[in-house]
Amino acid sequence: MVRNLMIALALTAGVAAGVAPTVASAGWYRGGDIRADRLDIRRDRADLRRDWRDLGRDLRYGSRADIARDLADIRRDRLDLRADRRDVRADRRDLFRDRRGY
Repeated sequence: MVRNLMIALALTAGVAAGVAPTVASAGWYRGGDIRADRLDIRRDRADLRRDWRDLGRDLRYGSRADIARDLADIRRDRLDLRADRRDVRADRRDLFRDRRGY
């Protein structure tokens, strides 16, 4: 009886020790992922402002090719910004589920 209890406790401790580092590292990794995505959002916003400024300058003084290039850059930056926001939402949802144990 005591032998079975000791074996059960040892197995429980072994499983808990095996799972604990994985859970802790997953929480840290996702937290870092959110920070990286937020930094990407800041960079995309800066690029978008720069592209709008360039577009205004090219509308006054540039050629049609410059204007088309600026519009393509603006579209691309908007898509990047949308994708980064989606990534942040997904990371937040994952963290919520991890904390709640889903």
